[in-house]
Amino acid sequence: MHHPENDPKYLGLNVNKGVVQPPSINPYLHLRKKQQRKEYSVKEFAEGILAGNITVLSQAVTLVESSKPEHQAMAQAIIEKCLPYSGNAIRVGITGVPGAGKSTSIDAFGMYLVEKGHKLAVLAIDPSSERTKGSILGDKTRM
Repeated sequence: MHHPENDPKYLGLNVNKGVVQPPSINPYLHLRKKQQRKEYSVKEFAEGILAGNITVLSQAVTLVESSKPEHQAMAQAIIEKCLPYSGNAIRVGITGVPGAGKSTSIDAFGMYLVEKGHKLAVLAIDPSSERTKGSILGDKTRM
């Protein structure tokens, strides 16, 4: 059978042979070990937080936020272990209607404190959450 790609008058036409469709799932996927999150003890959590390990701190915040009883007990123990190291920590509460500039104020004040060499943590909570009645926000103000 005569095809245009074989016709000498169509010299600019080049047809390549097709390729076999690759599998939709990586055939070597089963060789990878599933990475599991390290389970920390209360002592390891406290040591990690005090050492400034942000990964450990973020997992501790997740525990504090959890509604599971076993998480709440561990979270309380972590808080009790870290509390003596809070020193002269200052806690500030900021409230206001939507659009009042709370996030902007937190950002500006937070940057000022960091520039002065202070450590800062921001915990933003939305008390209007119908489901949780106080969910921790994961937006730009969570540090």
